[in-house]
Amino acid sequence: MNIKNAVIRLSALSQESRLSIFRLLVRCGDQGLSAGEIAEHTGIQANTLSFHLRELASAELIQSERKGRSIIYSLAIDGMRDLIHFLTEDCCQGRPELCKTSSDYC
Repeated sequence: MNIKNAVIRLSALSQESRLSIFRLLVRCGDQGLSAGEIAEHTGIQANTLSFHLRELASAELIQSERKGRSIIYSLAIDGMRDLIHFLTEDCCQGRPELCKTSSDYC
C-alpha cells in the first residue's frame, strides 16, 4: 500500500458515522449486515447511510454482495489488513514488544 491509498482509507474512517459503520461490520465478521440492519444499529437515516456505505466501499474497507433481495455489507478484510500493516510496518523500530497492550499480557 502506498501513502495515497492509506490517506484515502483513513479519510473514509475519519467521519463519526463511517467509523461507527466500519466498527459494526468488524464485529459482524464475514456474515455482514443489510443496509436496514446497519441503520437499525447505528441510527443513521437511509439516504445518509447509502452515502457513507459508498465512501467506505470506495476506500476498499467494506464490500457488498447481493443475497436475494438484500444487499449485504461486510468488512473488506484485505483492505483493513493492508491499512493496519501499512500503519504498523515500522512499529517500535523492530521491537514489537513495545506495542503490546495491557490485555496482551493476561
